[in-house]
Parts: sequence; structure tokens; C-alpha cells
Amino acid sequence: MSVALNYQTITKKIEEACLVSGRQPGEVNVIAVSKLVTIKQMKEAISIGINHFGENKVQDMMEKMKAIDAPVNWHMIGHLQRNKVKYIVDNVSLIHSVDSLSLIQEIERQALKINRVVDCLIQVNVSGEASKFGIDPTEIDSIMESLEGLEKINVVGLMTMAPHYDDPEKTRDSFKRLSFLFETCQEKAYHGTHLKYLSMGMSNDYEIAVQEGANMVRIGSALFGERNYG
Repeated sequence: MSVALNYQTITKKIEEACLVSGRQPGEVNVIAVSKLVTIKQMKEAISIGINHFGENKVQDMMEKMKAIDAPVNWHMIGHLQRNKVKYIVDNVSLIHSVDSLSLIQEIERQALKINRVVDCLIQVNVSGEASKFGIDPTEIDSIMESLEGLEKINVVGLMTMAPHYDDPEKTRDSFKRLSFLFETCQEKAYHGTHLKYLSMGMSNDYEIAVQEGANMVRIGSALFGERNYG
């Protein structure tokens, strides 16, 4: 099946999920996860109006930035090492995976060098899985308060990686937890935050995520087909 047909299916399911939760489909942004995706496939996606791409590795993002000359938005969705921040800080649209105070400080340091404000999401490990990156939900206050006095990092939301289940309904609890935390953070209105994005849900569970408030979903295989991860 083509990328275009897959995208039609995805947008229809998002519309249905929004209907269930009383939301407008236009609120939901699809981030096309382009890990192991060819430039040809990415250009096909661009041709049908997709302009948000998510990469897991800095090197892959840099290579694709050079190969794609269309005006697209690049999202860093994988774990970001501090020593790699300098390579993407100048043109990444959104970093989804900020998971430590030290990473916040490094993004600020590199962004100051080029006088650019960098939009970021705080990654929260709501499931408590040891294999998942992200701060513990109990750390959210200290992380948000650490933004006080920083000039070049703009926290615009939260992100999580839910556990993978064969039954996507089992992910609902994780999404509910992040959605509640998101609303709590919005109410507290921390300095240095403008919380508007809730990034959660992937190919196997994005419908549940949208029902629970996601307005960014990160979709790879459902859009581009299964890939060989080696």
C-alpha cells in the first residue's frame, strides 16, 4: 500500500478518535517517523502534504536534512546525547526527548552560542519501565523549576513512550497519566514554559493516545510500512 493510502487511513482513524473525545481533527499533528525510510518515500510523503518528520538519531537527521530541500519541520524524537546537541540546535524544529537537567543546560548553552530559542518537550516515563528514557513523574516540578533564568530553551509540552502491548487498549493508562500531568503543569504555569503539545502515541496505539488528549502522534510503520531494523 502506498504512503498516500496509508496516510488516508491514519487521518480517518484520527478523525474517528477525535469524534470519540469531542475534539477537532485539526488539533492533531502527525509526525512522520522517518527512521530507516528512504529519501524517495519521504518525498512521496511531502508530496501529499506531510511536513513534520521525526528522527531517532542525530546523524540520520543531519543526512536527511542535506538530502531534503523542501521546507519541512524536523523533530528529534529519540534519546539525545549531550555531545550531539550542537549538531542540530541550529535547525531542529522540536526536541521531544529532553529527559534530564544536564541536557536542558546543554541545549541552553549551545542555543546561546547561536542566539536561537529552541522548542522542547520534557520526556516523562509514566510507565516506570526501566528500558524507557524520561524523567519520573515526581521530578516534574524540579525539572520545570530549573528553567528559571534560562533564555534559549522554550518548553512547549510533554512527551512519553508508552509500553508496547499487542492490545493497544492497555496503553490507555499511560496516556491518561501524562494527560493529567500535562494539565497540572499548565495550571502551574512554570516560568519558561508555554505548554501546548502533548506528544504520545505511535503506530500501534495512536488512536488511544488521541482519545486521551494527544495532539502530536509519532507514526512510522503505519505510514511507511514495516521496516527492517536489522
